[in-house]
Amino acid sequence: VYCVDDPIAAKRLEDAGVGTASEAAQAMELGCTGVLMNTAIAEAKDPVLMAAAMKAGVEAGRMAYRAGRMGKRLYADPSSPLAGLI
Repeated sequence: VYCVDDPIAAKRLEDAGVGTASEAAQAMELGCTGVLMNTAIAEAKDPVLMAAAMKAGVEAGRMAYRAGRMGKRLYADPSSPLAGLI
């Protein structure tokens, strides 16, 4: 993992890494400006397909970040009105 010259941050990130497109999307959703990767693509069974998946994940994550996430809830709440339907 590439990070700043902070040894504590480096220690916390020593097991970090992006292994699949959903993890790339998560990084972008958290506000990262980019994702640097190699091993996940190089060691994939189909590197070309994995590279395409990673690109799609990064793009989707960035769009989700820019769109803004709805507020988190502790319980389900229907968005459709229930009155008069039953």
